[in-house]
Amino acid sequence: MMQCLGDIRVIEVGQVLAAPFAGMILGDLGAEVIKVEPPAGDSARKTPPHYYKGESIYFMTLNRNKKSVVLDLAQEGGHEVFCDLVKNCHVVLDNLRPGVAEKLKIHHEALARHNPGIVCCSINGYGSRTPDAFKPAFDLMIQARGGGMSLTGVPGGPPVRMGVSISDHVAAIYAVVGILSALHESRRTGVGQKVEVPLLSTMISLLSYEAGLHLYSGEVPGPVGSGHRSLMPYNAVATADGHMVIDAHLPKFWSALCQVLERPDLERDPRFETLEGRNRNREELLSILDAEFSRRSRLQWIRALEAAGVPCAPIQDVKEALADPATLALNMVSEIHHTGVDLRFRTPGNPISMSKAMQKPHVSPPLLGEHTEGVLKNLLNYEGEKIEALRKSGAIIS
Repeated sequence: MMQCLGDIRVIEVGQVLAAPFAGMILGDLGAEVIKVEPPAGDSARKTPPHYYKGESIYFMTLNRNKKSVVLDLAQEGGHEVFCDLVKNCHVVLDNLRPGVAEKLKIHHEALARHNPGIVCCSINGYGSRTPDAFKPAFDLMIQARGGGMSLTGVPGGPPVRMGVSISDHVAAIYAVVGILSALHESRRTGVGQKVEVPLLSTMISLLSYEAGLHLYSGEVPGPVGSGHRSLMPYNAVATADGHMVIDAHLPKFWSALCQVLERPDLERDPRFETLEGRNRNREELLSILDAEFSRRSRLQWIRALEAAGVPCAPIQDVKEALADPATLALNMVSEIHHTGVDLRFRTPGNPISMSKAMQKPHVSPPLLGEHTEGVLKNLLNYEGEKIEALRKSGAIIS
């Protein structure tokens, strides 16, 4: 039984996070991912703070299930090798700044001459057709400009960046969706296309209902801390020994919460009888909930609330989340053997589970240029003399 994308070959021209994360997802689903790196390598190979034998743990986490081929695309020989790869591949994925692919002659229009069915996907900051196309764009800028930071944090406090690089990760997921859609079309028509996923577009899409509410009402939303603009109670509470979250906005959950708190009077209180009332009087209700939850430990409250059917969960740190029995049952902590440096390290797994497709262990992230010679010899059928000539010219490194 083959993996779902076992007949797809991808060239990834990726740096750091967005494209490498998309390439990793495709590799997890069975695609053969050839990571084409410049002679200096993906800059993530130098990302601190943790290394093993000179290999960055950051890089390892984002580059399993890939082969590394080093090409100097600025050299004619390196560019020719890239074009030969395109003839044997289905997808080219990059997160280059707009204009760079055109400069290197690896944009869709140029590559389609070698492979009409090729799908090219570019993840960039502000899109290729906007006035800000050439501005540098990192997740911090995108979360700020795209409105996300204005919604993160506590009311009255400073804007806060979400703790993970949300625009990069979600753009990668959108890129995979776009790639698979374009591949479906390419197989039907024989003609590929360019897919573009700007980080700013990704961030705007994540505004979701907040954007919809503003576009309807004109009201400008601000941060709501751990809460929700429309639902109450739906927030974090402090117990005697730690924090947890509750969601009791539906009538049956609100009633059950009041019983667990031994405060049936709250359910009958005119201020809190309806969701609209609880939203209108949320500050008073939050004050009451804080006082009530401070009486017992987090574990005591979770046991009581779960027994009553009230949605709740502890607020866990990264260590606790990774050790959570549910996380482990879902196989979301994978052990990978990095064969290049003989290290067994752990990394988040792939959340996609399929009933029929074969699941196989993740393959080691590559050393820089580890597969250059093998790919040129076995995929492109280059003779040894040609490979050696390319190596001497500096067009390839292996």
